[in-house]
Amino acid sequence: MPNSSVALVAANGIVRRDAARGTSLLHPTDFTLDAGQRVSVTGPSGSGKSVFLRSLALLDPCDEGFITWRGERVARTGIPAYRRHVAYIAQRPAMLDGSVEDNLHYPFTLKAYRDVRFDRDAAARLAHAAGRDADFLDKPASELSGGEAQIAAFVRVLQLAPDVLLLDEPTASLDPASARAIEALVRNWFDGGARACVWVSHDMEQARRVATRHLTMTAGVLTDPERAQ
Repeated sequence: MPNSSVALVAANGIVRRDAARGTSLLHPTDFTLDAGQRVSVTGPSGSGKSVFLRSLALLDPCDEGFITWRGERVARTGIPAYRRHVAYIAQRPAMLDGSVEDNLHYPFTLKAYRDVRFDRDAAARLAHAAGRDADFLDKPASELSGGEAQIAAFVRVLQLAPDVLLLDEPTASLDPASARAIEALVRNWFDGGARACVWVSHDMEQARRVATRHLTMTAGVLTDPERAQ
């Protein structure tokens, strides 16, 4: 049984550099994410928020430091299994041709999910949490609005029951109603177990709504204003 006292995800002195420019994108950073935590990260554009989040997701290699999952360092060979627990969602989702349901089927074609099957009823419940009816799954992906496409992307990820969400400004280009639908969907997911979330946002009001722990990023340096006081 996993040790509940150990952080779900931890960054240990991670560093990212731009080798071409010889500059630091992310200065040495330590960070822990415990089960039950909802964390927001705010800061100016270009401050390193996305760099930090992509490093946590192990989408980009760290130049120094390492990431742990439940206290164990994630090796290169363990990245696929790590991503089954830790899901990253970007601002602009990539949708495939076909219906929403066709897009929801896609993860189950991957090797990492060959032991599970698509559940239309479960997907419909997730869509409903975002204010969409069951027939949303039959809608052609090419006809989705930006907000609907992001909802579909969230359902595609949440149906896989990750433990951690890393959200990279997922509502930045959406209208207020669509943004609130996404927030409701994440809130519904969060209430389903010992989960955790990191939400990068440029919207301070949203950051206050979606998180209980607030961090800031400035010029590649992550700080916790509350702990600094």
